[in-house]
Amino acid sequence: MKTAAYAGDRTIQIADAEPTAPEAGQVQVAVAYTGLCGTDLHILHGNMDARVARPLVFGHEMSGTIAAVGDGVDGWTVGDAVTVMPLAWDGTCPACLAGNSHICQNLDFIGIDSPGSLQGLWNVPAETLVRLPAGIRLDHAALVEPVAVAVHDVRRSELQPGQKAVVIGGGPIGVLIATVARHFGGDVVVIELDPQRRAQVQELGFATLDPRAVDQVAWVEQWSGGAGADVVFEVSGAAVAVLGATALAKVRGTIVVVAIHPTPREVDLQRVFWRELRLLGARVYQRVDFETAVELVADGVVPADALITRIVALADTQDAFADLEAGRAMKILVDVAGAR
Repeated sequence: MKTAAYAGDRTIQIADAEPTAPEAGQVQVAVAYTGLCGTDLHILHGNMDARVARPLVFGHEMSGTIAAVGDGVDGWTVGDAVTVMPLAWDGTCPACLAGNSHICQNLDFIGIDSPGSLQGLWNVPAETLVRLPAGIRLDHAALVEPVAVAVHDVRRSELQPGQKAVVIGGGPIGVLIATVARHFGGDVVVIELDPQRRAQVQELGFATLDPRAVDQVAWVEQWSGGAGADVVFEVSGAAVAVLGATALAKVRGTIVVVAIHPTPREVDLQRVFWRELRLLGARVYQRVDFETAVELVADGVVPADALITRIVALADTQDAFADLEAGRAMKILVDVAGAR
């Protein structure tokens, strides 16, 4: 089978590998599609070199079908359509014992800390499988993982129907957060610098702001009747966005930090104090988020065709990253099955 692996120095290696049979408690998945995401870009840029082994077969946004079932695994059959919730926790650390196993202090994020889905046949723990409903397209199903991120972010914010939500950053996760927030009843505006992405977001029916052309604080105040936004999602990863996010939130509003910030950022703590703001982190997802995400994709709530810019061959993974980095694509999927 073919694999794509991060080899260091911003290099992706395409190689042949011999598949191994699933061990007891594992299931072997024939990977159909793998989505490329911002975390993968962080890996490619070397930001996670202290964490990842190299070469690393990465990838964690995926869909596929079961190819083989290991000993001791019940409830799964060869041919079942699945996606994978790529988290393996130890169950013994303080976070797990407190009921927060999704952010286990010794978490194995599969595809980062251990081999991921950019390979034809992928062995994973059976408990990470999430069943896909009959009839769902496997290319659409590769979006379930990032949709689960968005569901978790919105659930974490406690956004209520009718409330105002500002999403800073109109990339894939920003668009998905906006989509989920709107589906849950929120009134949403997306702040985005790039005109192409801003146009794509507008085509999906969202109000957008260009912060270079509009005073975003004044706009949000007018939009919210002078109060400010109930919830602000910081998805851009930009230092200036973090510094400005607190100015957009209402008294006792909530700011949710979604983006991965590789370095510490300045935060306007005076504003946090003055308006009694809540500043929350939102990382990965829980099982309920994944199950909700499957429903949203299957029901067509998520505009999958609009979000998937194109599907590329495994051999073209390196070039696909160049397009993502340059902002020339919203979401690119890798056709892993085509390389087997």
